[in-house]
Amino acid sequence: MEFAYGIDDRPRPASLLIFGLQWLAVSVPAILIIGKVLAALQTEGSAIPYLQKLFLLSALVLLAQIYLGHRLPLVLGPATVLLIGILASLEGGFAAINASILIGGLLLAGIAAVGLFEYLKRLFTPRVIAVVLMLIAFTLAPTILNLITDGGGTVPATQTFLFAVAFALALFIANGRLKGIWKSTLALWAIIFGTLSYIVLFGPVPLPPEGTALLALPPSLFAPLALPDAGVLAAFLICYLALATNDLGSIQSVGSLLKADGMGERVNRGVAVTGLGNALAGVTGVIGPVNFSLSPGIIAATGCASRFALVPAAIAIALMAGSPLAIGYLESIPAPVIGVVLAYVMAAQIAAGLMLGQESGAVGTFDGGLIVGIPLLLGTLVAFLPPEVAAGLPAMIRPLLTNGFVVGIVTVLGLEHIVYRRRPQERS
Repeated sequence: MEFAYGIDDRPRPASLLIFGLQWLAVSVPAILIIGKVLAALQTEGSAIPYLQKLFLLSALVLLAQIYLGHRLPLVLGPATVLLIGILASLEGGFAAINASILIGGLLLAGIAAVGLFEYLKRLFTPRVIAVVLMLIAFTLAPTILNLITDGGGTVPATQTFLFAVAFALALFIANGRLKGIWKSTLALWAIIFGTLSYIVLFGPVPLPPEGTALLALPPSLFAPLALPDAGVLAAFLICYLALATNDLGSIQSVGSLLKADGMGERVNRGVAVTGLGNALAGVTGVIGPVNFSLSPGIIAATGCASRFALVPAAIAIALMAGSPLAIGYLESIPAPVIGVVLAYVMAAQIAAGLMLGQESGAVGTFDGGLIVGIPLLLGTLVAFLPPEVAAGLPAMIRPLLTNGFVVGIVTVLGLEHIVYRRRPQERS
């Protein structure tokens, strides 16, 4: 495949700005969607400080990847798999969650730096990776349901649900009709037009408070830390195994598309920077970042493979982080709109898992189907576990047994590497 600009080429200023805006249009929704979900949990008042820190962290780690890490044109954003870990560990408190993210990030960076990543990769066969991709989407179903029925106390849940269904249908129809960069930036247009539609149907949404500063840093860049219990830490370490696989797959997919040299070194540097970025996320109290796998589609649509095209996007994200007013307007996006866009993103994640499963022959046999199906079913059931059942579990193992993602991952690893290990003819 031919590109107008290679990995290390520097586009002319005008072209650089245009390409940068396209990368920005893809990056902002990814940061905003996950950020709003977590900001609502962490803060009783305004979510602006949390979103400011998340935008700033994303910009810094993106620049570090471009110049020091994998040095590839890869978009970056909050790790959905960590969102699952956070939601399942709320009982332990955010101080323990922050410490778990810090520890997980440091371990990930250390493993990549000393070259031990090759050994961990063996656990994640194509069948396991396919389950990981789909499991993230299935175990986020309760969160999506809460978002699309959230009327902010003024709109009945039934009405927001019907709005969400109609909006989702329109979004998926648009996904099937649009091409090129319009399709790549569909999440951004969905947020814009979805918010406008919501305002037309249900009235104005809350805007930033009067007197919100145009330029200001968050009140505090550092978050409290507390020693997590064994269950919370173990749950996060399992999530980091999946995050590492996601990061590896994203880097390798772009590297293969661009035929980049020195991929072994790029992977180690890229995963190390991701780990350090997660450690910094733990210190600042936000969700950790990961490289996204949607980058090849954007590169193919724009014809630009230059890593420097992401620099203007990173700078713009950092500038947005320094403006509470800009973040405040982003915070005003209604919860049902965020929920539908998150559902759209997760549907794409399921599609990616199914494609990988088909290409690798992961479900070519009945037993192969069981290896995929059982973890998905168990993980989904645990995600919808009633609070009273979860409260009755021992405190030590509660963070593990109430985390649908962790239950699913442990199950698929056991089925793949232990239960069906002696049936190589059925493995992909």
